[in-house]
Amino acid sequence: MSAVASSVLYDNHGRPLEYVRLAVTDRCNLRCFYCMPEEGIKYMPKQELLTYEEMERLVGLMAKLGVRKVRLTGGEPFVRRDLVPFMARLAALPGIDDLSLTTNGVLTAPYVPDLVRIGVKSVNLSLDTLDRARFARITRRDELPRVMDTFYALLTAGIQVKINAVVMDGQNIEDLVPLTELTRELPVDVRFIEEMPFNGGSHAATPATLPWNHRRIREHLEAYFGAFTQLVGKAGATASEYKVAGHLGRVGIIAAYSRTFCGTCNRIRLTAEGGLKTCLYDQGVLDIRALLRNGSSDAEIVMALTSAFQHRAANGFEAERQRPLHQLSFESMSTIGG
Repeated sequence: MSAVASSVLYDNHGRPLEYVRLAVTDRCNLRCFYCMPEEGIKYMPKQELLTYEEMERLVGLMAKLGVRKVRLTGGEPFVRRDLVPFMARLAALPGIDDLSLTTNGVLTAPYVPDLVRIGVKSVNLSLDTLDRARFARITRRDELPRVMDTFYALLTAGIQVKINAVVMDGQNIEDLVPLTELTRELPVDVRFIEEMPFNGGSHAATPATLPWNHRRIREHLEAYFGAFTQLVGKAGATASEYKVAGHLGRVGIIAAYSRTFCGTCNRIRLTAEGGLKTCLYDQGVLDIRALLRNGSSDAEIVMALTSAFQHRAANGFEAERQRPLHQLSFESMSTIGG
């Protein structure tokens, strides 16, 4: 990975922008009910997706503005062909010193040696349950064994694994303790995420009425494992991290719907079709694909990016309020980028 080549860019609220989540596809090989409707979503035509060359150019420009970390997301990244060579090119860009990815693990295991070679040190593995029947019900696919193959392959290879588990009332509450038990003997982070409304429709709950918010998740786990010790978090971290007595790994809780971490958010998102989101909850603030394909120079793209960063919502609640009325139904997380 390359050394940092530029100073940090700050948004209009004094937050550094160092981290981009790059969706390489909107396609996924699972059909998790909280991510998209049962009938699925209408995938974008291939020509509407950013090409690898366009993404590489854009990340290079962002690196000059201070972005140093790139996380590849989807959909499912490994659904897109030739992902590994693209990752290698990103890792070689001046200024990018942290390349990681989020995956559901179904297709990932054969590529673990490539991830090691490229220098990927961290992988977020989406895994909401360790029970095969519940996994099939939640994802609408019977793929848990392949996901677990990926999990153990990553650990064997020495890649840091962070399990991301969405906490859903009436769906996987019985899995919170078994998932946490993984941290007892394994050097793994298990992170529990508040359920969000990004399933292609509206969401009846508010942060105040969400059945399993971050406080209740912690209380539930502490009732079984004893009091957690909160760890000092890294700047910009979304998860509150905890140590469980006698456990090798760690537990994290992400208040994704309560939005308690917005004040230190250092990340931006790029959707697969080239939409810039400076907040997960905004409607998209810049059509970068249009700039790339209309002949804009590097300087013009940098100017547009800088302007967007200087008009960033203070938090997710403000970003949500700024959405047009006709966009108050939320997109699929597969479309946004996980």
